[in-house]
Amino acid sequence: MKNSTFILLAFLAITTTLPAVAANDDKYRVDTVIEGISIPWGMVWLPNGDMLVTERQGSLYRVRNAKIHSKIEGLPKVHANGQGGLLDLELHPAYADNGWLYLSYSSPEGDGAGSNTAIMRAKLDGDTLVDQKVLYKAEPNSRRGQHYGSRIEFDDMGFLFFSIGERGQRDSNPQDLSRDGGKVYRLHDDGRIPADNPYVKQAGAKDAVYSWGHRNPQGMAKNPVSGQIWVHEHGPRGGDEVNVVKPTANYGWPILSYGINYSGTEFAQGTEREGFESPIWYWVPSIAPSGMTFVSSDRYPDWQGHLLVGSLKFGYLVLCRVAGNTIASAEILFEGIGRVRNVRQGPDGYIYVAVDGKGIKRLVPL
Repeated sequence: MKNSTFILLAFLAITTTLPAVAANDDKYRVDTVIEGISIPWGMVWLPNGDMLVTERQGSLYRVRNAKIHSKIEGLPKVHANGQGGLLDLELHPAYADNGWLYLSYSSPEGDGAGSNTAIMRAKLDGDTLVDQKVLYKAEPNSRRGQHYGSRIEFDDMGFLFFSIGERGQRDSNPQDLSRDGGKVYRLHDDGRIPADNPYVKQAGAKDAVYSWGHRNPQGMAKNPVSGQIWVHEHGPRGGDEVNVVKPTANYGWPILSYGINYSGTEFAQGTEREGFESPIWYWVPSIAPSGMTFVSSDRYPDWQGHLLVGSLKFGYLVLCRVAGNTIASAEILFEGIGRVRNVRQGPDGYIYVAVDGKGIKRLVPL
């Protein structure tokens, strides 16, 4: 009886995290905004309406009138390695006044062979990147090609948050505060360490760390209602998570997980435990989440206040229905749109979706 009860509970735990399919074909049109960018990763919009898009292999494009207008020159040295390359983009909240642009990339600079995640700020002088300053560089470098993390977001206080994955070293990085990787970090906009960062006074700890025990967060967005930073992160075979970032919180990787090894064997010591933060949502099986945005636009009244997440594995979007500080349910949208790398709401109120091999799409209500 014990075994059958355990199997039933396990089945319910899995099925309650599987999103339902929502019909959308008769409500929306999917337009192609720009083609010719093979793996579009980061997207931002400048005050003049131009769009900047990173291509993971190492290029940064200015898009104007649905065409690649120009290629930005003067980029830092990028090590395009597996999942690494030129990655996320974010504008300073006061970009119109100060012109600061933030980017994440896999940098070969520093100790060791290979690369690790770097966060840089710079300005645009025409189509050239100038006034460059590396604000953070994870150490040491690694030849491994996975788990660079690299999403960037500002909170309401003007603090800069970013993620660095555990670089495929789950047994050494995410549960060690003296090592980079498997963490979410917080800085001032100029790279200074905030005096109230949680580990500033802890000997040996990385003082930019804000939360730890992460695997590979490739989605990060500010909840417009609470102001909190939300992330989602890849699990292995199952165990993708959505988490609300809290100072000092340990999210358990790899001690706790809803996933299993790619080989099918188990590794985790459970799914929850006192002293560790549990996810507000998880997926079994894994959807390979990438990119996320809260919908505030009145162009999508049925989606307002909720969260859109991209799926690399299944090639669709997931609409996560937000209820306060958690997720109540989820629905699959736009099956077959392709491997979603990023999803963002533009200043025009439309949702833009970056898709591997297909460029940038726009969701247009009919």
